[in-house]
Amino acid sequence: MILTKYKYCLMAALASSVLAPTATAVAADSSPAYNYLNIPSSAHIYGLGGINISTVDDDINAIDQNPALLGPEFDKQIGLNYMRYISDSNFAGVRFGMPAGEHGAWSAAIQYYGYGSMDLTDIEGNVNGSFSPKDVTFSGVYSHDITDRLRGGINLKVLYSSYGQYTAMALATDLGMNYYDPERDLSFSVVVANLGGQVKRFDQRYDRLPVDVRLGWTQSFGSLPIRFSITAWNLTKWKLPYYETGDGSDNADFKIKDSFSSNLFRHLVFAADFVPSDKFHIGIGYNYKTRTDMSTYHRSFLSGFSIGAGIRVKSFGIGVALSQPHTGATTFMFNLSTNLSELL
Repeated sequence: MILTKYKYCLMAALASSVLAPTATAVAADSSPAYNYLNIPSSAHIYGLGGINISTVDDDINAIDQNPALLGPEFDKQIGLNYMRYISDSNFAGVRFGMPAGEHGAWSAAIQYYGYGSMDLTDIEGNVNGSFSPKDVTFSGVYSHDITDRLRGGINLKVLYSSYGQYTAMALATDLGMNYYDPERDLSFSVVVANLGGQVKRFDQRYDRLPVDVRLGWTQSFGSLPIRFSITAWNLTKWKLPYYETGDGSDNADFKIKDSFSSNLFRHLVFAADFVPSDKFHIGIGYNYKTRTDMSTYHRSFLSGFSIGAGIRVKSFGIGVALSQPHTGATTFMFNLSTNLSELL
């Protein structure tokens, strides 16, 4: 069945203004209907480049990156997150965690992705009102200590989407492992993300989930209070070509980039985290894929870079992060977390 103009325009809007892929399908990772799953709910992670599965944090908002990062230490912790994203998009969520015995833990969360108001048009382009597309994720995580340094976890997710008259539902699973050596401040993780599929389609078209395999390494060296991270993602495929438009002008020729070095670095996210104490951190990240995805737009020098900071005041943790994918959009994320056991 040929997609209606209404749905085609909607998907294009979500892809270009919200999820920031390249101009054509050659660089697309999956259906734009589910790429929101790659957006973190943690300001700390967003400041470290947006993808980081190995940074051990005391903020429960970061658990969505790797279910194996959850543990009994998250005793009755609740985390709130909010992101002002591109255009009129606003994302928010809440997560709660509890220990399950001495070596296990569980958490539950709900995450909302709202993309603002859009014109509702028919196939001839006539405006017949407006609608507010949205995605909602319900998730539950369980983790367990395998040894004193190795932990495994699973995240089960129910995905609901409502785009005007179209609705869809999908089920997904994340599987994660984390090895952490506190003596060397070394963390290594592997995650298989978004395994699953749709149980209810938008129409007759099947939209794929962004299934991914990810590897992550985080470590500090000596007495230097800086943790370095490298995260490899999109490992289910090697080639991630993109289009470059040179000076970015409207009449510039599109040139496909598909070299070995380009493909390599589009798989990697680099980060450095200054952690002088357990009550404060400030981090920066560089995501080459984000920068090159924005090459067909009017990107700025800061495209691909992000920065974040966090502080703990008594029982509360506060985190903020900023990024500017292109000159027309500056994204902002805010986190708040606390341990209810310390307040009661």
